[in-house]
Amino acid sequence: MRTKYTVKLKTIVEEHGLRPLYTSRDYETAVVTTSDVNRPAMQLTGFYNYFDPRRIQIIGRVESTYLDTLSKEQRRAAYDRFMGYDIAALVLCHGVKPSEECMEMARKHDRNLFITDEDTSAFQADLISTLHKYLAPRLTTHGVLVEIYGEGVLLTGDSGIGKSETALELIKRGHRLVADDAVEIRLVGKDTLTGTAPAIIRYYMELRGIGVINVRHIYGVGAVKPETNIDLVVKMENWELGKAYDRLGLESETETILGVTLPCVTIPVTPGRNLAVILELAAMNNRQKKMGYNAAEMLAAEHDLAIDSGAF
Repeated sequence: MRTKYTVKLKTIVEEHGLRPLYTSRDYETAVVTTSDVNRPAMQLTGFYNYFDPRRIQIIGRVESTYLDTLSKEQRRAAYDRFMGYDIAALVLCHGVKPSEECMEMARKHDRNLFITDEDTSAFQADLISTLHKYLAPRLTTHGVLVEIYGEGVLLTGDSGIGKSETALELIKRGHRLVADDAVEIRLVGKDTLTGTAPAIIRYYMELRGIGVINVRHIYGVGAVKPETNIDLVVKMENWELGKAYDRLGLESETETILGVTLPCVTIPVTPGRNLAVILELAAMNNRQKKMGYNAAEMLAAEHDLAIDSGAF
């Protein structure tokens, strides 16, 4: 069973620059548990058959215009029913001034109430994106994450196989480090994984014989990136004599992380191999495959055609 993550309401408020109109007694410790949000148009008319109060509630111009058509008594009753539920928070968009009845019921039921000048649709989209980031399923794995030609490449393999040294060579060739040693992976969409480093070790790299270095300080901000999508998994392993390694690329290897299936390649490591160049090629080849071109399949098709035509 996956861990359920939470994010402090205060963190969301500060990140989106929301202005408090009223905060509850437990505001400092209040948490949000779902990335879904709700515009309570139906609830304000009295329909509560399907309503999740755990969601952050958003009132825009549609809802506020409807409420303006009600008498004070009707408006008070609508807010009383609505805020009688343990809602996570209510946000008023477009800088709409809250009615007296809204403020009265926020105080009565001790509900968090905020205001923003943002357009409702834009704020809702930004809020959902933020909540998905904080509440996404995640895991932390041993490895190195680098961005090569825009492709997020996750290097895995036994400790001491040369992942960090290979990443360092890639940095010198103009690519960017995201995480070394520990990679925090999040599921941010149906089939999208992002990777980052735990905050305490972000931009640091450990090299045996040298020690710990700060890549951003030594190579500059262009050599690092806070996070990236993960597009390819590269398994690095010591070359085993007699083991059959894929030489044509016709066999598609995959790796499943958090339910997402990613393309994967196994790179045998042996003295003399330029792993940085090989990984650059792997990243470019992966991008070509996503764009619909597979060199191995093309060669096989041309080979079969040549045989059928009697060229061989």
